[in-house]
Amino acid sequence: MTATQSLLFALLTPLLSAVLIACLLRRRGALAAGLSVAAAAAICAFTVIGIRSAEGETIRAASEWLSFGNFTVSMGFLFDNVAATMLTMVAFVGLLIHIFSCGYMADDQARGRFFGGLSIFMFSMLGLILADNLIMIFVFWELVGFSSYMLIGHYLNTDEAAAASKKAFIVNRIGDLGFLVGIVTAYWHFGTTNLEAMGAAVAIQPDLINASIAALLMCGFIGKSAQFPLHVWLPDAMAGPTP
Repeated sequence: MTATQSLLFALLTPLLSAVLIACLLRRRGALAAGLSVAAAAAICAFTVIGIRSAEGETIRAASEWLSFGNFTVSMGFLFDNVAATMLTMVAFVGLLIHIFSCGYMADDQARGRFFGGLSIFMFSMLGLILADNLIMIFVFWELVGFSSYMLIGHYLNTDEAAAASKKAFIVNRIGDLGFLVGIVTAYWHFGTTNLEAMGAAVAIQPDLINASIAALLMCGFIGKSAQFPLHVWLPDAMAGPTP
């Protein structure tokens, strides 16, 4: 199995798990939990295989997704040393969270829905790590926000969880607006949203516009990681399940 195939399997495995749970296993909590944990374990295995197959080299794979005149959006991934580190962390910490959730959510009547949410969350995180351009990052970024909304609002019958999930969703949209403006500005300035191409351009000629673009992109992760001043949603998020 090549590194590219391993990484693709790692990315698509949790998506398949989420689809199967949503379509077939929402009312069968034990099976949903088992499938989600198995998917998390498979992600770890594919991650190890992918890292070993890559042998420290950068792996690139992309194909054209959308085209509007001269503007094209590619769908692909970039796997380098940074991605390898993050993929390892997400894969193995994610597996531990799944295992912990089996016990924590054992008596929850809606654990099928919870484990489906965990699987789509894993898919979103892996997509973030492997994306090779800002537009794909934004797509997976919004999927992370959707997953967070689902998981925080898991206890549908409580007003506290409903309010907390809405608050997290709205506050994160504020950060994401800055992120989106940063992406548009990056394309206007560099003529591309490809991470490697932008990195090379910045290395050649650093300037104030580059710093401004970086600051706008920062708005996104300031919101997602609950940093000041977009931190206000995090205490309310404790209304969701602990895992």
